[in-house]
Amino acid sequence: MATTNGDTTVLNTLIATLFDSIDGYEKSAADVRDPDLAGKFTRRAEERRNAVTGLQHAVRAAGGSPDDDGSIAGAAHRMFVNLKTAVTGSDDKALVNEIERGEDYLKEKFEAALGNADLSATARTAVQTAWSSVRAGHDEMSRLKHSMAAR
Repeated sequence: MATTNGDTTVLNTLIATLFDSIDGYEKSAADVRDPDLAGKFTRRAEERRNAVTGLQHAVRAAGGSPDDDGSIAGAAHRMFVNLKTAVTGSDDKALVNEIERGEDYLKEKFEAALGNADLSATARTAVQTAWSSVRAGHDEMSRLKHSMAAR
């Protein structure tokens, strides 16, 4: 029987948010016009899959059942991105702006998890490992957004 505790709750929240990130990157890779951006988005989606796998292992180690789908908030964000894309067309700059906004949200979720004093050492290590990918993705998309704005 799967256990639900503070660690599994935090880890599953991060897993769901990472699934949202994967979906966003995959959709954006399909919609973007610039093949270099599509490659960046595809690589980020793969990095996020690896981060999910690590967090899922940590949930199992804590006796829980890992999430295997995205969040309701993520579904709402994807609907917004789909609507925005339908209205504005697949504008690369608009897609990057939306991805960067999603990265800000993801960064906040991970920072909150890392600030959770009740997180066990094992769960904290899993979160810190995934955080490396999240931070790198956030920073890359932020730089990309600002460089595109300067054009």
